[in-house]
Amino acid sequence: MGKPTGFLEFDRENSKAIKPRKRIKDFNEFHIPLSKERQETQGARCMECGVPFCQSGIVLNGATTGCPINNLIPEWNDLIFNGNWEQAYNRLLKTNNFPEFTGRVCPAPCEAGCTCGLNGISVSIKDNEMAIIEEAYLNGFVKVAAPKVRTGKKIAIVGSGPSGLAAADQLNKRGHQVTVYEREDRIGGLLMYGIPNMKLEKHVIDRKVDIMKAEGVEFVTNTNIGTNYKASKLMREYDSVILACGASTPRDIKSPGREAKGIYFAVDFLKATTKSLLNSNLEDGEYISAKDKKVIVIGGGDTGNDCVGTSVRHGATSIIQLEMMPKPPDERAQNNPWPEWPKVSKTDYGQEEAKEIFGEDPRSYETTVKEFISDEAGTLIKAKIVKLTSKRDEESGRMSMVEIPGSEYEVEVDLVLIAAGFLGSESYVTKAFNIEVNQRSNVITEEDKYATTVEKVFVAGDMHRGQSLVVWAIREGREVAREVDSYLMGYTNLQ
Repeated sequence: MGKPTGFLEFDRENSKAIKPRKRIKDFNEFHIPLSKERQETQGARCMECGVPFCQSGIVLNGATTGCPINNLIPEWNDLIFNGNWEQAYNRLLKTNNFPEFTGRVCPAPCEAGCTCGLNGISVSIKDNEMAIIEEAYLNGFVKVAAPKVRTGKKIAIVGSGPSGLAAADQLNKRGHQVTVYEREDRIGGLLMYGIPNMKLEKHVIDRKVDIMKAEGVEFVTNTNIGTNYKASKLMREYDSVILACGASTPRDIKSPGREAKGIYFAVDFLKATTKSLLNSNLEDGEYISAKDKKVIVIGGGDTGNDCVGTSVRHGATSIIQLEMMPKPPDERAQNNPWPEWPKVSKTDYGQEEAKEIFGEDPRSYETTVKEFISDEAGTLIKAKIVKLTSKRDEESGRMSMVEIPGSEYEVEVDLVLIAAGFLGSESYVTKAFNIEVNQRSNVITEEDKYATTVEKVFVAGDMHRGQSLVVWAIREGREVAREVDSYLMGYTNLQ
């Protein structure tokens, strides 16, 4: 440990966010990193404790705490405190293929498990990780490292999100020839079109993909396996196939009037904005605009917040965000002790921006849409909102949210964005490969395994485990790579 009393001597310091009224003028990332010296001081706060929950990556009480990819956090915290940034980068890369992604978009379950958080404020692990990878790029520590020997084995990966990219990176380093197929026009999957630029600017993805290309990974875009490219062709031409297509089927809202014009899934809204932004800086008009519109976002979580932040940048005249569940407490409840993920109320960037512009938090808890109301032309004009309360079912004993009689009220609305989460894999992909899925439409495998019910076809990421975090997708990509390598070679030396 470089500084045994660091957590006592130094306060936590984060990268500084640009003020809301200034940052909403564009779609750029808006956090200003600390200086190198101040970031090294943050590394001193790590106690390098005997039981580092920060790198445990376990699920407690239904939520992840600690890092799912088991980052060697105390090690690289100590290394940056001592100014050894290159070695810190080397240790970080042992477990994480894409710290430039997780350092930006991960909700940091590592910090939830930090021992400092038991009686104080956790170490700024996420900012430290981000600083390491950006320092590595700045100083040339990141180098192209193509494998010196090829195995002669060919692997196709369907999907270029975080799980597909992680599997591709690992298997290419092993010496296999890897080709990644992506149905969109750009590589990145969820990272490219599911996460707005203000959280992850797309040149960050391109920078890493260019390195992977130089190392020998092949990428094929605009190719949708199961529609314009036959699955049988992949099966003939490759020794193994990995499906990493994500959980891209959005949950719908079944309220009356759902067919009205002006109701969209959040994923379509966010994707269209990012694509238009990258193609023309929004000048082509090929996106769903919230400008001068009264917006309702149905659903919380990251996606709902991203819809709020994007609508603010479009120039919406008002934003309401509906959340079915009650508002979480401001502090940990007694039944939510450390090191569990803290189930507390948090205000994310989009909500902060909406509050600044419109004068109040956009969230309305314990509410949902009961009915959508349209005009004679079928265009959405109003929504009937109803309040909810928690009630225990007498037969099952389960708690559920039910309507409060007489609590309905109407609000004017021009644009509704449904951010109610995602289901598992898309049926046209699983049918194309004849693989079995469960009731949640996730692909069936043995527990903690990645081989599907079809020989030489494997699965990873959200279409395997359901909608989850980017860091879990990276873990699954690394683990499926080990399983495929062992399948092809009879053993594996991948970590």
